[in-house]
Amino acid sequence: MSDVPESPPRSWAEVDLSALRHNLVAARGLSDQQVMAVVKASAYGHGLEAVACALEQEEIAFFGVANVGEARRLSKTGVRTPIYLLGGTFPTEREEVVAQRWLPCLNTMEEARHFDELARHGGTVVEAHLTVDTGMGRGGFLPGDAPAALEAIRTLPGIQVTGLGSHLPSADEDSEFTHDQFEAFDSLVESLPRRNELRHVHLANSAGLLGYRSRTTTLVRPGLLLYGVSPLDGHGTTLRTVMTLKSRVAVIRDLPAGHGISYGRTHVTTRPTRVGTIGIGYGDGYPRALSNHMPEVFIRGHRAPLLGRVTMDQVMVDLTDHPGCDTGDEVELFGPNIPVEEVASRAGTIPWEVFTSITPRVERVYSG
Repeated sequence: MSDVPESPPRSWAEVDLSALRHNLVAARGLSDQQVMAVVKASAYGHGLEAVACALEQEEIAFFGVANVGEARRLSKTGVRTPIYLLGGTFPTEREEVVAQRWLPCLNTMEEARHFDELARHGGTVVEAHLTVDTGMGRGGFLPGDAPAALEAIRTLPGIQVTGLGSHLPSADEDSEFTHDQFEAFDSLVESLPRRNELRHVHLANSAGLLGYRSRTTTLVRPGLLLYGVSPLDGHGTTLRTVMTLKSRVAVIRDLPAGHGISYGRTHVTTRPTRVGTIGIGYGDGYPRALSNHMPEVFIRGHRAPLLGRVTMDQVMVDLTDHPGCDTGDEVELFGPNIPVEEVASRAGTIPWEVFTSITPRVERVYSG
């Protein structure tokens, strides 16, 4: 059986690394600041290792990851770009953080003292950034407590604080709050003694980079923007699609009027209908919440509507008006012709979740 050819994947995600690099250039065109490329959640589902290796030669300041497991995976690729942990760490993770020289963000004095103890025990100094909570409510020192915390941490011999950051909770939804947040953050930074020791001052995510400006920051943290989607309306024209989700038509059948489609018979045909079955479903990460919300796919140069509920492994499409379609035809679920923003909107969610929900069963195919 060794000479039997391996069949192609039922569903796959085409990832264009040249588009990724193009979007990095677009991000840099918005600011002259350094860039932390946010590659958490397996680079928003695009593939951590491939994305990191594609960006490694682009002279970015940091790779931003969510946790130690992602940092470990990234380190194994051999990248030399510093790895920054965007979230707080568990006590049992911190020894590895120090040993691997990953950069933690400091959210509490307990965290800082523990890192100091581990660093001194290992005969080293850990480089870290202080996190300030200017409205996210997820971690960090409150602005009124940050100056004293910074001075206290500066007395710890095992820690060198080289940066300070905060996070925007509403940059894509509440411009008034976000403008006030930028002002509060800038005022705090301007008030800090020995401010010049903070080489990396950062606040802006993709929406912050697109829509706002800071007086003090030196670093931006684009995520969604790198993957070709703007979180702000009207700002995506220079971006290129990085991921295209595809599958194939497995079966085509002619069904009579009055025939139910999929679980629950939530769709019943009203005319003789040519129905194609596509080999992808929510088990692949295609949102079940799209069911009966008029999602469309792209096949042979045309849009076609899906019918009934999304099942675990398959979806059904109405091909009645597209008689030229055949089994084996490629189908775009989202990409340049079906924007991921449209899919997210119909599913009642956000592009971030659509990207990161694509499961390992979907093969990633890289180009560029």
